[in-house]
Amino acid sequence: MKRMAILAIGGLILLAAVSNPAPGQTAKDVLARLIEAQGGAKALAAVKDTTLTATVELVAMGMNGTLTMYQKEPNMMRIDIEIMGMVITQAYDGTTAWMVNPQTGATEPMPEAALQSMKRQALGNDALLNPEKYGIKYEYKGKEKVDGKDCLVLVQTMSDGHETTMYLDPATYLTYKSKGKELDMQTNTEVVTESVVADYRKEGDVMMPHAMTTIRDGQEFMKMTITKVTFNSNLEDSFFKMSK
Repeated sequence: MKRMAILAIGGLILLAAVSNPAPGQTAKDVLARLIEAQGGAKALAAVKDTTLTATVELVAMGMNGTLTMYQKEPNMMRIDIEIMGMVITQAYDGTTAWMVNPQTGATEPMPEAALQSMKRQALGNDALLNPEKYGIKYEYKGKEKVDGKDCLVLVQTMSDGHETTMYLDPATYLTYKSKGKELDMQTNTEVVTESVVADYRKEGDVMMPHAMTTIRDGQEFMKMTITKVTFNSNLEDSFFKMSK
């Protein structure tokens, strides 16, 4: 998931002897620790596709449902959400972003702004391991207190200039929180979006957060609890493409 996309992936807890950031630490150092904390480059590179199943609570709307997210390396993503008997599908196939209109059942391309958002969120582990290949840059900003925790601040800048601020737990180098502007599909405007992740558990050789709370413009928007994770299901490219 950006990103998540759209989700942070966690990993092995570092030894206490190396849990504190060293003086003069650089973005490259922090990123390397982040990768190691997620299970290491070898484990992440071995993941070719990921399927997440979760329950979701749309707090602002008072609705509950289920979500299944599929991600295939390096840049394909599909999300199916079932709420109140409706299925909402959004996907990106590496080129085209599309959705199924839940009111009409019609499949239609997303507007340009949504395309750019989906394009960023669809990036997987390869973008983390090889950021220069995707024009992604990182800048280490030192420490900042977040919810009473002194977090390491790592700013990610995408090739299109979009910035996401990542707050890492200094004891584990796992992502605690991320913050950036994302597109609100209902209003077609950008809103400040924060994602707080928790409940890290090991899935295969990778540790992943199993709980996420999304906050939009300071208001709690969604809670998600991951119930199942499957790696390497040999998802076909056609599964992500818009049907004609």
